[in-house]
Amino acid sequence: MDSSRETTPSDPAAPGAEPAPSDLRAALADSGSVGLALFPLGVALGVLVVHSQLAWWWAPVFAGVVYAGSLEFLLIGLVVAATPLAQVALTAFLVNFRHVFYALSFPLHRVRGRWAKGYATFALTDEAYALTTGASAREWRGRRILWLQVLCQGYWVAGAVVGAGAAALLPVQLDGLDFALTALFVVLAVDGYRAERDIPVVIVALLCALVARVLLPGQMLPVALGLFTVALLIGRPFARKELTRA
Repeated sequence: MDSSRETTPSDPAAPGAEPAPSDLRAALADSGSVGLALFPLGVALGVLVVHSQLAWWWAPVFAGVVYAGSLEFLLIGLVVAATPLAQVALTAFLVNFRHVFYALSFPLHRVRGRWAKGYATFALTDEAYALTTGASAREWRGRRILWLQVLCQGYWVAGAVVGAGAAALLPVQLDGLDFALTALFVVLAVDGYRAERDIPVVIVALLCALVARVLLPGQMLPVALGLFTVALLIGRPFARKELTRA
């Protein structure tokens, strides 16, 4: 026996060491809490599709091809009203403009392969961004990030199919399911705060939201994100000085 090889608790060959979980199993654990919100939200989308007098199969089409959360709920009304494509495109740009800021810090460089990078870009949702840019995700591999995004979309599509099927078979009015989106964002915000404990950033975010609400309530989200980004850029030199002193 070669006794020169030193073993550590994290070494797979060490006696009693637990094997590292696969990327799929790790992604299942990472996405479990988010899936509890994405699935019922997808159910709400499917119910809304059927109640809007669209065929049930539009639900998985919206969830699988559009896959843009709040935009999908808005898109149903635009489709039913036969809205011109130019207006639909402008609406989609304004609603999803926040993804421009997400791309600045999303760890796409860890994802290998052209097709994998393409899907990771397509599936960059609020939930995926929040989970993959936190402090605990800094060492995640590209496969784990991809599996997380696949699972998140799977929860969403499955919920849409179940909701559309249930609404087609049992045409009952279900109210309140759309609140799952708000509840999910609250959970993600709380998890982000627990990971960083940065109170000034939370206060700045709230102030940006309030200013955007007062100035341009119809475009609150892109305005708030723009103000928040400017605030972070202004505060970055001060944050660097604090880190240097520490």
